[in-house]
Amino acid sequence: MRKSNKINAVLVVLFVLLLSLTVWAVPSFAEKLADAIAKTPQGAEKGMISPGAKPGFLGIPGAPEVNLLWAFLWAIWVGWIFSTVGAFGGIMAGVGHITIFGLGDYAKSFKNSGPELNKLLTDSIRVSNQWMVSLSAFISSINYYKMGRLVLPLGIALAAGSVTGSIIVPIITAGKIKLSSYIGYFGLCVFVIGGFLFYETSSRGQSKKKSAKAAAKAFEAAHIQSKNDAAIDKSDHGVKIRSWSISKVVFTFYKVEFSFNPLIPIIGGFFIAALASFLGIGGGFLFVPFLTSIAGLPMFLVAGTSALTVLVGMVVSIFSYMAIKGVVVYWPLIGMELFGIFIGSMIGPRTSKYIPDIWLKRLFVVLAIYVGIRYTSKGFLGHSIVPPF
Repeated sequence: MRKSNKINAVLVVLFVLLLSLTVWAVPSFAEKLADAIAKTPQGAEKGMISPGAKPGFLGIPGAPEVNLLWAFLWAIWVGWIFSTVGAFGGIMAGVGHITIFGLGDYAKSFKNSGPELNKLLTDSIRVSNQWMVSLSAFISSINYYKMGRLVLPLGIALAAGSVTGSIIVPIITAGKIKLSSYIGYFGLCVFVIGGFLFYETSSRGQSKKKSAKAAAKAFEAAHIQSKNDAAIDKSDHGVKIRSWSISKVVFTFYKVEFSFNPLIPIIGGFFIAALASFLGIGGGFLFVPFLTSIAGLPMFLVAGTSALTVLVGMVVSIFSYMAIKGVVVYWPLIGMELFGIFIGSMIGPRTSKYIPDIWLKRLFVVLAIYVGIRYTSKGFLGHSIVPPF
């Protein structure tokens, strides 16, 4: 119990520190936004700023005014899906910001008339996605750790590698990435990963994951097939670290043994976080395949472990974007979304234990294929070939 409280305290301090540092730098954000608006042509036409129009996103006159109720409801979905499968929080947040709320088309309208504002809006969307994911990862990490469904050494190793990637990419790419490129690569990566996990749901793919399959069956027998969930001995069935060294970590989950070399997740964490930071998302859609395919974990352990890793990467990336590069976010919208994220992230870990392991993977695959096709086509063809068009 004391150990759990210490972990929770560390996560709370990490999140509060991030909030304090970014809010402290708000004045410089406002100045940068004002300069970008001043350099953009004024008028009522597309790609112009209309001084007399009603302020919308980021307080920009004529910008889309996001319905906060819809933002709240969408955020509940984002929090639930991320906390359930350990991925797609940032991607679903991006679907909301870019498509449903119309911020993507608005930013694109300034591609030629106000390139500085276009890039600022693009970075703002990326960081807004990350704020939503960071809170979901924060709540999910605490919940899964308490449930014995988070492999702490593996999460720490992945997080250690992700820190460097989360610092380097924002510094290199902030203010230099056009929205069209961002969307295209975003979709392409998701589509490829979705196809890879689809293979893992096949008989051939599952046959290569014997330990994960055995642990998943034991978990399902206890939580899905059992009629008395309260009688489950969680202390016996949760993650148990057997040995922990520089070269090898051994742990058990439902009495099934797993092991890994810490160096591998450190290297993997660096490359995954670098790509995730570039795309402005949490990186869970890459951490999940890494944890299931390379680490060989069942999905019941993946969500919590992925959440902890994503949390560290998001804290570093958000700080890099906002405190170092001066990226601005719209706090009225973010505040309402974080409230919804909290609710969804509290529900996810409590419902995921009743969903079979293979269906958690299939849920991941369906979302990956849909989102991948939509944003790949929109980014490289200029229009989506799946609804909403």
